[in-house]
Amino acid sequence: MKFMNSDQLTFRKYIEADFDSFYAMVQQDDVMKYISGAGLTEVQARSKFRSMLELNREEDTLGCFMVYNEAGIFIGDGKLVSYKHDTSLLEIGYILKSTFWNRGYGTMICHKIITLADELLPGKDMVGLIDPDNIASKKLLEKFGFRSYFLGMEDDLPTEKLLLKRTWPAE
Repeated sequence: MKFMNSDQLTFRKYIEADFDSFYAMVQQDDVMKYISGAGLTEVQARSKFRSMLELNREEDTLGCFMVYNEAGIFIGDGKLVSYKHDTSLLEIGYILKSTFWNRGYGTMICHKIITLADELLPGKDMVGLIDPDNIASKKLLEKFGFRSYFLGMEDDLPTEKLLLKRTWPAE
């Protein structure tokens, strides 16, 4: 697989002072369409942000990260955390500001998250959760070898889970 150079991206864990940047991104309906169905209100965004900061405090290396491009511009976020419904798995996630869609950044973010997982917890399986209607995100995860294994409701949202097993059994 050939990817754009994910080393051009910088990841930094969210801190309290980053709320305004986070909120500017997640209040956008187009950005949040496949995550929550619509942009978040300030109250919803603050609640989500608090939970992200808590995850960041609980883990030294895993967490929720602001993502900056090669020019130092905030373009979205990435997450690598223990999956809350099965801690034997790592959960990956990403959000990209719409002005940076279709430029290869989603691929770069996903590649960097998987590389980080390989460095921190080599061999640990990963799960990505998407809205079943988010074809672009599904194709992105499949590009990295994720395979769908669940389609249904989770946490009151339509969910498709894709798994990246480090060693798939022979078919």
